[in-house]
Amino acid sequence: MSTDTNLLGKGLIRLGILVFLFIASPILLTMGFKAFHRFSESPKIYIAYLLILVGFAALIFTIYFAFKTFKIISNSLFNNK
Repeated sequence: MSTDTNLLGKGLIRLGILVFLFIASPILLTMGFKAFHRFSESPKIYIAYLLILVGFAALIFTIYFAFKTFKIISNSLFNNK
């Protein structure tokens, strides 16, 4: 069992992107809910709905991306070649 360094490098780059997503998706949700609380007029409330929708989509994608990233890292460390 040896470590695949090319695959590990790819996994570490994806891990850096994942850390960014872990920070960005809750911030988007927070901004959306604060905008929803603050705006009550018709054109601006759509921005709040859009931010909440994008925040939830980013949160779901972050969870999916985390599983894929950790699978790549585990495959690079524990390959059966």
